[in-house]
Amino acid sequence: MTIFLTASRAAACLICLCFLGRDAFAEPIEIWPQFRGAGGQGQLGDVSLPQTWDETTGIVWKTDLPGLGHSSPVHDGKTIWLTTATDQGKSLRVQAVDAVSGRQVQDIEVFEPGKVEDIHHDNSYASPSPVLLGTRLFVHFGHYGTACLETTDGSIVWRNESLPISHEGGPGSSPVLFEDLLIVTLDGADVQKLVALDIATGAIRWQTKRSAPQPDNPTEKRAFSTPLLYSEQGQTILISAGAHQCHAYNPSNGEELWHVAYNGFSNVPRPVSNAQACYICTGFYDPQLWAISLNGTGNVTDTHVTWKFKGSVPETPSPLLFDDKLALLSNKGLLTVLDTHTGKRLWGIRIGGNFSSSPFSANGLLYLCSEEGDVKIVDPKLAKPKIIAINHIDGRIMATPAVIGSDLLLRTGTSLYRIH
Repeated sequence: MTIFLTASRAAACLICLCFLGRDAFAEPIEIWPQFRGAGGQGQLGDVSLPQTWDETTGIVWKTDLPGLGHSSPVHDGKTIWLTTATDQGKSLRVQAVDAVSGRQVQDIEVFEPGKVEDIHHDNSYASPSPVLLGTRLFVHFGHYGTACLETTDGSIVWRNESLPISHEGGPGSSPVLFEDLLIVTLDGADVQKLVALDIATGAIRWQTKRSAPQPDNPTEKRAFSTPLLYSEQGQTILISAGAHQCHAYNPSNGEELWHVAYNGFSNVPRPVSNAQACYICTGFYDPQLWAISLNGTGNVTDTHVTWKFKGSVPETPSPLLFDDKLALLSNKGLLTVLDTHTGKRLWGIRIGGNFSSSPFSANGLLYLCSEEGDVKIVDPKLAKPKIIAINHIDGRIMATPAVIGSDLLLRTGTSLYRIH
């Protein structure tokens, strides 16, 4: 473990920065409970994040992480939790890091698989992000199991290892919380369904199979997308993109509300949504972006798909809504911005680099984290939008960042950074 600042110096530094630093401390991010933040869509509002740093400046602390994981950090403002896999996936673990000092405070083995599947070279055995609710942390390792931990002492409240699935590439979809349910997505080569677990016991409360037809090839039945809970006018729906189909469900009981069918599989991007539509990426081989009206029933493929975009659509990074626009960051570093009402392309920038991490917006700026360790900041408000800053850290960024206070939490293949 490497810590750039001692605990006392880090604490003193953070206190000083609260009084002397950026205006954003009026709107701090106190809790980051899931992948892409509280709303699950990477929208941070007016919080002002750092714009300049490197390995020698702007780093509050840097902590070495054991093993490998692509999951995003979550935190309660005091402690940061991450999942990781050591011993080539034979030990699946939770790490807890003190938010002030960067010191590791817990290291918990949750599962010890006797046998592990091969994974894709761009994946890890700890890619699904955890979910935090009060003092309970929920972790999901796909086929290898789902568990609930008590964060105050690191004890394991329950484990569920009764949901086998053939990932053919490793786990990817993160769980989501709705009321007293933890909902996990199982889109494997053998089974394709969503399952809701009781957050108190881990027992199955409901499970729903994908309803649209699947191809014969098992590989083309797989998907890795995290579903989105979206609320509008008092109703919450669960939007879940799978192989060859996207569904909206009632999260209380798993009842299907509507679905669309398309040609595509191995979906990774999480859907995003506003009041007018949800926006999904259809996956390989010919990725498209579809806008789907939310008020349908049954098969709405021919009636509620309001527009389609067939340009440079991401295979891994999730889309990002900002203002009335939709940003698409392709794996190869092309940023495309669309009008959400029409799907018309408004502008694009060649960002450069390779991308797996999902973008996010803060204080009117777009933050894009490349696999090469570069965080590129784009100002979309300019008459000619452009990159206004490029900041480099060592290591490969695959995980989507989190935000704590007005600081960035960046996870690389070997380290966790707190950046101010």
